[in-house]
Amino acid sequence: MEASEVKSGGMKHAWRSVAWLPAIATVLLGGTAAAQQKPATASSSLQVSRDLFAETIHLKTDLARYLYLREVMPQLTLKDRLVDQQLLSSIEDELGLYDEAIMDFPFDNRVQTPVTLPLPADWQAVDAADEIARLSSERRIVMINEAHHDAHTRELTLALLPKLRAEGFNYFAAEALGNDDPGLMKRGYAIASTGSQYLHEPLYGDIIREAIRLGFQVVAYESDVDALADREAGQARLLYRQVFAKDPKARLFVHAGYAHIDKAPGNLGNAIQPMAMQLKQLTGFDPLSIDQTRWRDIGPMPKGDPYRQLYGQFPVERPSVLVSRENGSVWASDPTRHDVDVILPPSGHQRRPHWLGLDGARQTRVISSDMCQRQLPCMVEARFAGESEDAIPADRYVFLTDNSMNSLYLRPGEYLVTSWDREGRRLSQRNLKVDPPGS
Repeated sequence: MEASEVKSGGMKHAWRSVAWLPAIATVLLGGTAAAQQKPATASSSLQVSRDLFAETIHLKTDLARYLYLREVMPQLTLKDRLVDQQLLSSIEDELGLYDEAIMDFPFDNRVQTPVTLPLPADWQAVDAADEIARLSSERRIVMINEAHHDAHTRELTLALLPKLRAEGFNYFAAEALGNDDPGLMKRGYAIASTGSQYLHEPLYGDIIREAIRLGFQVVAYESDVDALADREAGQARLLYRQVFAKDPKARLFVHAGYAHIDKAPGNLGNAIQPMAMQLKQLTGFDPLSIDQTRWRDIGPMPKGDPYRQLYGQFPVERPSVLVSRENGSVWASDPTRHDVDVILPPSGHQRRPHWLGLDGARQTRVISSDMCQRQLPCMVEARFAGESEDAIPADRYVFLTDNSMNSLYLRPGEYLVTSWDREGRRLSQRNLKVDPPGS
């Protein structure tokens, strides 16, 4: 489910803190699977007593917001704690604490109805980026979704960008972008005020940076409305006006959240037509719709969990899709809404998830809490040397304890690596150069 957004300073902040909550509340407080499917608002189904978004939005840094939400959680009621968990997981994702984000908010939006799982005798796993690029050759619109607090669902978009550009796609739209950064294309990278809070996460910043570098025209399409049904319609209209109305020959790649890419109602409520469905009606083009939120690691799962069963049959090592051995068709668990289901491998729950290497595009560089100058917790960020201080970092990590080490994942290039305290005061800085592999 999606949620209406919360306004701050005239800009929408996409911390979707309404419609996720009934679903996760049903799981934690008890209820039926059918109840999880009903669209609702916080006021109608989950009465919370504190506005944690308002309490945190004025804080200076993502680290300060993270620490506040951790510190206040023991004081909260169970229902307020659900809001806290969701906001906390989003910020953990933005701070590079990827496994922590999944563990602290194990939100399960996956298939609630029984699904007949494919078998290796009938299907084979292939690289998702390669197969999707093949399927896209005759399409005008490709849409892929993400789980907002799980940056693993951004890896495939990065892999698809060069492949779809080679296929002739020339527009890229991202849900997290705001409508008030006219300098984005000329600058070449996103800054902290370019869009919603989700854009603070390094891989999302990398998506925008790579799209511009590859020559895509980057498009913001967020609708300035609160009602969910109106938001779906507004997003579709904005995409149509900004892309196809101006360029009838355009080919569009869209990165959106959850059910926005559905081509039939249901996941947002039976009365709401998702954005993809409405864009199809406006343009006459049937989008290639790719879901990658259903078959992913959400943390501890029971033995009978469908994802565990599917991964047990197809132990993939990178984002993959299943192709029929008989006729070459691609598997979709919900074909009325999606054309393709992507299987993401487990994160491995290592020091930092292995997928951050982006299949060899990024290399590890060790950092330690020594950069914090004994002022903990602190945030360590690497930014490209030619980008401004408010650029979305190439990678970041938070040290909570002294005498600890971890790694940043970085593409080849020159960087400034800076450590900050919770108030945004610089603690230390050093230069770092990452050479291309084999150089």
